[in-house]
Amino acid sequence: MFLKFQETELVAEIWDCLEHVTDPELDEPVTDMGFVEKISVDQQDNRVEVEFRLPTYWCSPNFAFLMAFDIHNAVSRLPWVTGVGVTLNDHCFADRVNEGVNGGRNFASVFSEFCEGENLDAVRLKFLEKAYMRRQEVMLLALKAKGYPAAEIIGMTLEGFDAVKFCDPVSAKEKPRYRSLLMSRGLAESPSDPAFPTWKGERLTEGELGDYMARLRGVRINMEFNGALCRGLQSTRYKEVEIGKDGPGLIDFIQNRVPPRDVDRNPLATT
Repeated sequence: MFLKFQETELVAEIWDCLEHVTDPELDEPVTDMGFVEKISVDQQDNRVEVEFRLPTYWCSPNFAFLMAFDIHNAVSRLPWVTGVGVTLNDHCFADRVNEGVNGGRNFASVFSEFCEGENLDAVRLKFLEKAYMRRQEVMLLALKAKGYPAAEIIGMTLEGFDAVKFCDPVSAKEKPRYRSLLMSRGLAESPSDPAFPTWKGERLTEGELGDYMARLRGVRINMEFNGALCRGLQSTRYKEVEIGKDGPGLIDFIQNRVPPRDVDRNPLATT
């Protein structure tokens, strides 16, 4: 009984850890998107296995590789974990992604014939910029909703931003995410630094704020559209259907009517 409880606690810790791993294109946690299918812990040696699946069979291999890589890294950083295996299921390049990530190889070596020696740093940086802009817009809109004038917003320091309390769940959740990215990119380092620089580190003027907000809105709408498309494809691919008493037949597979394996997404469930 104790071992079962302990395993449940460890699995819950991994779910919490994976909340910080995002789909690079959408800046949404892989857990919220429903990508993570299964987590298991071998309590004999504290090795963790994570299985995930993407909305389509042909999702971009660079996104798939980034997510698999980030899942592996995030779980590996837990102090009690001795080893990690990540498995991407039902994807056209699953074998390559799985072998590469679990074998410690980089994207360029796994997909050398497609990427001409390029790595994923440029792709990751591009989507980090979009994530920054989306998170920043949430904060700017929240401050405007609280009645802060434009001049006060663009002049707000990191210390002033930290002092603001957001009651609505969206803003409250996004504040630490925005601050984390702001700090990790070195865009703000001390309490007196501006809280809302551009991605290039430039300070906005009051006159520029309107056009800048319009640009942020465009980025957010694009990401929300992609997110909605992703969820739609996922729900269509994995929809629940009636299968005959003798099990699925060939036509069920052709029409993609076979439901996925049962997945318990309860963070406290042991799988």
